Amino acid sequence: MTALLELDGLGFAWPGQPELLDIPHFRLQRGETLFLKGPSGSGKTTLLGLLGGVQKPQRGSIRLLGEDIAQLSSARRDHFRVDHTGYIFQQFNLLPFLSVRENVELPCHFSRSRARRAGERHGSVDQAAAVLLGHLGLGDAALLERRADSLSIGQQQRVAAARALIGQPELVIADEPTSALDADAREAFLQLLFAECREAGASLLFVSHDQSLAPLFDRSLSLADLNRAATAPGI
Repeated sequence: MTALLELDGLGFAWPGQPELLDIPHFRLQRGETLFLKGPSGSGKTTLLGLLGGVQKPQRGSIRLLGEDIAQLSSARRDHFRVDHTGYIFQQFNLLPFLSVRENVELPCHFSRSRARRAGERHGSVDQAAAVLLGHLGLGDAALLERRADSLSIGQQQRVAAARALIGQPELVIADEPTSALDADAREAFLQLLFAECREAGASLLFVSHDQSLAPLFDRSLSLADLNRAATAPGI
């Protein structure tokens, strides 16, 4: 199986601080679902920033689809991220003044590649948003035009998932997206997320401290074990 994401000899430190990340090797395979346990002190937030190209490592490579994003300019990293990566954040980060449909379609306004893929697969970006929301249990047409801040936590979570998945990004990163849900709702959401990732052919990197979810994934790792520099508390 071909690796989608590869980290080799990755090192990162904030100015004037000891090294925060020291990851010799890491691979995420194409189509794989990976549970990455990210406790406090393991460097989770910084790692996700590096994977998105928000920060650059001091050493090593971060290859996504064979492209070393650490070597790209800031502008090219931004474009590469939105073209190929979908994010589901812990706080969802929906724009409250936009409708459900507008929130889901946002990546397609910033990425021609994702807009094209959404159109090729579903006929239009609007239809892609409607289909994704329907698959995630939000198929009511009236709901698509509601403001995002009028939704329940569970509904916001599914809107955030649809936004991450629209336009078939190859990598979906989920950062503690189930922390506000009870156990039954967590598992139900994950099964929907797995199904949509399979449908889109996307790999899923799911970061959480909730070890009870790990058996649902193809593979489970602890970032504290991967990161040889994870010793300082509160990082």
